[in-house]
Amino acid sequence: MPRSWSLSAKLGAIGAALLLMAFASIGLTLWVTWQLEGGAAAVNEAGRMRMQTWRLAQTLERADERQKGALFEQFDSSIGVLRTGDPARPLFVPHDHASQEAFDVVQREWDVLRAAWGTLPAPGAERAAQQADAFVSRIDSFVSAIEKHLSGLTAILNAVQFVMVALTIGSAIALLYSAYLFIFNPLSRLQAGLSRVEKGDLGARVVPGADDEFGSLAKGFNRMAETLQGLYQNLEAKVREKTERLESQRARLEALYESAAFVARADTLEALAQGIARQVRQVARADASAVRWSDEANRKYLLLASDCLPQSVIDEEHCIPTGDCLCGQPQSGAMTRVIPIHPEGTPSRLAHCAREGFESVVGVPVRLHERLVGEINLFYRDTRPLADEDRVLLETIASHLAGAIEGLRAAALQRETAVAEERSFIARELHDSIAQSLAFLKIQLGLLRSDIRSADPVRIEKTLVELDAGVHESLGDVRELLVHFRTRTNAEDIAPALKTTLQKFEHQTGLTTHLDIEGEGMPLPADVQVQVLHVVQEALSNVRKHARASEVWVEVQQSPQWRVEVRDDGCGFEADGTGPDETHVGLRIMRERAQNIGASVEVASVPGSGTCVVLKLPERLGMAA
Repeated sequence: MPRSWSLSAKLGAIGAALLLMAFASIGLTLWVTWQLEGGAAAVNEAGRMRMQTWRLAQTLERADERQKGALFEQFDSSIGVLRTGDPARPLFVPHDHASQEAFDVVQREWDVLRAAWGTLPAPGAERAAQQADAFVSRIDSFVSAIEKHLSGLTAILNAVQFVMVALTIGSAIALLYSAYLFIFNPLSRLQAGLSRVEKGDLGARVVPGADDEFGSLAKGFNRMAETLQGLYQNLEAKVREKTERLESQRARLEALYESAAFVARADTLEALAQGIARQVRQVARADASAVRWSDEANRKYLLLASDCLPQSVIDEEHCIPTGDCLCGQPQSGAMTRVIPIHPEGTPSRLAHCAREGFESVVGVPVRLHERLVGEINLFYRDTRPLADEDRVLLETIASHLAGAIEGLRAAALQRETAVAEERSFIARELHDSIAQSLAFLKIQLGLLRSDIRSADPVRIEKTLVELDAGVHESLGDVRELLVHFRTRTNAEDIAPALKTTLQKFEHQTGLTTHLDIEGEGMPLPADVQVQVLHVVQEALSNVRKHARASEVWVEVQQSPQWRVEVRDDGCGFEADGTGPDETHVGLRIMRERAQNIGASVEVASVPGSGTCVVLKLPERLGMAA
């Protein structure tokens, strides 16, 4: 059977062959059965002819002409039936040679016998019996020929039946083998291939076998497995590529984090530049690195720091004019670029790099507010391209460097501003307290000279007493200023600083102090705590100088709003008049300090009932902490 036939064609061919053999067997069986039936009917008719022959022989002498004619017609009718046959019964003489020859003999003998018996005088009984016996022997020979033929047909029928049994068994075997060959075997190969694919063996393939439906299915399975294998391999490659990309991005993010963390910790320009030079060399996998800083006019580049850079290159490029070397870019057109270094034909400005074996340099500009302030250089001993991701990473690190340097500059300016403010504060404090006391002492000294010239002992003594009081007041002011300057606060709580201040106040004045802190609130920022302490100290200074009190109360309320109250039991004054606190600079100093932190100072006083100073802080200060 051709391999190119389809499965349906193969099954159709097998079915048609089996059906054809079945039809042939059935047709042959029917034909043999027909022959047997026709031969058996002929044998029966021949038996009638024997009977009719003996009847004619017995009645030949006694029968009249009419009876003899009827018997002759019956015999002729039997001969005619055998000669022509009767398909309806069926009845016919077999067509084999022996049967036909025997039948011809019977016909000829009958013709002779009929002629002999039909003439007059009729033969005698003995003669008729002899003639009848001879004719019957011819009929017996005819019957024997038919029976022999029918026996052969019976043998053929039996053989056909055995053949049909064999064909049935063979057909069953052929069907089973065909089913195995064309269905089960290809199906088992497909199942085996599917099982291997289920186990992860995407290289499994199925032998197509014949070019039928299962062959097409096997080819389709192979194409599917090949596609899956390709997709899986491609997926592995994509996963590997994605993993490498994620790892690269993780490394870049880690580098950015380390860079940001480092620039946040660096406190000097030298440490910052050296750390960035080391980090950027490690991140870019360069052989050496350098960090250069340009002046404001962008006329030259100074080498701030380097990592793994040969000393000869450091000496050559410690300070390079802008544009004199490819490493120092001018303000216009500055961009991240790769500078190739060729050993042959290298310009003199790159000769020292070529001598050290460098083949390429990467320049990354450092910008601050669109102004070129420096450059980071990476030196390689081979030529390599600069990927966009690496370019962005290097430019980001450069921006971190620029921001950190700007932060250092801003911190330096802030420290300078703080020092200037502190100097201004000291000058104001000295002017408002000690300077006025010294001016008072100077006036008293002038009065003392006049009194000495006038030789007035009473006035001299009075002036000396006033001088002594002025000196003591100046000493007290100096001590208060020292307390102010040495004041330190706790980062979380102002209570320890208040307690220390009151203890020092008690030691200096001998007055009794009370501290009461109520509520729970957010801690104040350190700078706000300092200003609050200075206001409290200024209020205590006014108590010492003017109140003539015996006790002082300091009450602190932390919620819902910070409120500090300093109250004494002194002489008090007219709050709306021109009392001591109005003419003295203490109240003004307290209000200035309160304004610095957005707070307010309220003063309440009644003559003979003491004074109360209240400092109120805005709620946002407590929240800001």
